[in-house]
Amino acid sequence: MKIPPRSFSVSAVLVLSIAGLGLAATPAQADGPRTGTPYVVTVGDSYISGEAGRWAGSSNNSETPADALGAHAYHDNASGTAEQIPRCHRSRSAEAYIGGGVGGLNLACSGARTTTSAGDYFKPGIDFYDDGAGRLGQARMLQQFAASHNVEQVVVSIGGNDFNFAAIVTRCVQNFLLSPSWYPDYCKDDSSVVANFTAANVTTVRSRIATAFQNVRTAMRNAGYGDNAWTLLVQTYPSPLPPGSGIRYGQTGYTRQSVGGCGFWNADADWANSTALVTINNAVRAAISQSGLTNTRLLELQSAFNGRRLCEKTVGLYEEVGLSSWTQATAVDKTEWVNQIRTVTTVGSNYYLQESLHPNYWGQLATRSCVRQAYTQNRGGICTLSGAGLLNGEPRMTLN
Repeated sequence: MKIPPRSFSVSAVLVLSIAGLGLAATPAQADGPRTGTPYVVTVGDSYISGEAGRWAGSSNNSETPADALGAHAYHDNASGTAEQIPRCHRSRSAEAYIGGGVGGLNLACSGARTTTSAGDYFKPGIDFYDDGAGRLGQARMLQQFAASHNVEQVVVSIGGNDFNFAAIVTRCVQNFLLSPSWYPDYCKDDSSVVANFTAANVTTVRSRIATAFQNVRTAMRNAGYGDNAWTLLVQTYPSPLPPGSGIRYGQTGYTRQSVGGCGFWNADADWANSTALVTINNAVRAAISQSGLTNTRLLELQSAFNGRRLCEKTVGLYEEVGLSSWTQATAVDKTEWVNQIRTVTTVGSNYYLQESLHPNYWGQLATRSCVRQAYTQNRGGICTLSGAGLLNGEPRMTLN
């Protein structure tokens, strides 16, 4: 009787040939949960996406001194020639890319809220949105990526836009420009601003943030991860503007905005630090407990930029501190880590309004250092500036 030939797979042939040498072959295992190159993935809004990450400080004379990343700063497609999602502004200086053999993926989007918005510009939230045409929420994107990669930490910044951050900044600058110093119109008591900080709205936003955290957990579970196989690093928001007494421009006249790009009345700058920032960050902290997640770490960034904030007396524009390029050794110490607040009349050919009051190139690299330390030390903490100059190309930061 003739025996029909058997069909062998390539892997089976390999096993047989190696077995003849007295060796055993183990089939290659695809990357996935706890297998392969470890990854840090960032999700959330503009304070983690890399918004303003092109600019290392500011100059009113020319864009050139501060242009650290050039025209392709936000281009995150495979060829580096365009954005995957227009106006998400995922810059190459963003904190996802901690290096040291750890992969980085930036899913965050400038302007994102906890839930997806499909308006003029698509803004994926931390949800499972899927329009069937390739536009996905960040939780859905995370789930797909984590299924075939070894995601060890997810870092999240979310909530600021649910408190209407951009609208509040706009109102504060408008009130500064449209009222005289002898009779200032403050934004801190403007009804459109106050409405964001009522007890009822804080409760609502806190619940949305908690749901976003739960969506991250669901995404990871759906991708095959146990809750103890990864950590969620939740970061608070840094103070981008000093209190009124720390601003280097007076509040008489318009130089505070026309030169510095920080058009807040002193009282409003004080309120922004003592009330608005505190309320938002407290909501983020409380949402961790409300979410019920047990694998979280808290990265406290509220003081990370102190001494380098927009219009702070300790720093200045390039022309004010006698420097001509971001590549000069002292630029990181003498220029601002937060981008100027732009108006329509001060937006140049390469500036965007949405870059206003966001961590710039220096600020992004500083928070990247904070994330790296949290990852390698497997803990949260308070991250602050710890010294002058750069360490391995980044500002010197310490996690305490």
